[in-house]
Amino acid sequence: MCAYALLGPVIDTFAKLSGSAIPSAQITAARFIIQSCGLLIPILILGHSLRIVTADIWKHAVRGIFIAGATICIFTAIQYMPIADAISIFFVEPLILTLLGGLILGEKVGWRRYLACAVGFVGALIVIRPSFETLGWPAILPLGSAVMFACYLILTRSMVHKTGALAMQFYSGLSGAIFTVAILYAFDGSGSVTFDPVIPEGKYWLLLLGVGITATVAHLFLVSAFAHAPASILAPFQYLEIVTATILGFWIFDDFPDAMKWLGISIIIFSGLFVFWREKTVSNQY
Repeated sequence: MCAYALLGPVIDTFAKLSGSAIPSAQITAARFIIQSCGLLIPILILGHSLRIVTADIWKHAVRGIFIAGATICIFTAIQYMPIADAISIFFVEPLILTLLGGLILGEKVGWRRYLACAVGFVGALIVIRPSFETLGWPAILPLGSAVMFACYLILTRSMVHKTGALAMQFYSGLSGAIFTVAILYAFDGSGSVTFDPVIPEGKYWLLLLGVGITATVAHLFLVSAFAHAPASILAPFQYLEIVTATILGFWIFDDFPDAMKWLGISIIIFSGLFVFWREKTVSNQY
């Protein structure tokens, strides 16, 4: 999980560098095409099974659509705002996961965790507000990404013990690739800066390759982590992303969160940590 958290902002860095010439939906498509092709070779060589439970086919498809949608949102957001800011807003994802667990899965969520979620969203607003006043709607995109990624994790959690990590990533990559390529085909010639595909030139082929390879490796770490430990143990390590995001943002793009944004980031992180601590405490009582 630590490896995933430290690699996550590297994906975003490649995507931000690519985004100066490539639409974010096309970067996303490249990411999933590379993931599918890259995983198929070791799956065949190592003899891993691609067999899945028939009843779960729709879950694999929807899981791929959720991660593709989340990726398009975050890749679009970082073209307009610093990576650390976008990831900080995205950090409400564990809080959303808690809310969805209570609303959709029927998990018992007490008032303390609901209150912590509300406080965490206040922290997100502190980070969003200056960006929204300057950028408008792109500042909201990390929230959309967080919602879809939480849905992706709920499906991952329900399937990880029935399908191997390599197979799960192959199918999510295949589904994500089909979904994003269909969108690009529909918007071809539209002039949309997000969805209208272009032919990459020069270094952008290497940057797209960097997005795909780094994302594939990072998400293999993520799925493997969920296969070996519960979400309440793993989720706090996700906050390590802010370390890599801040370093890369300052080093490559000369971006650094100001004091107000650090306040919002701190509120989000402490709210999330309280939720994880409370989940662990409640589970130990049973």
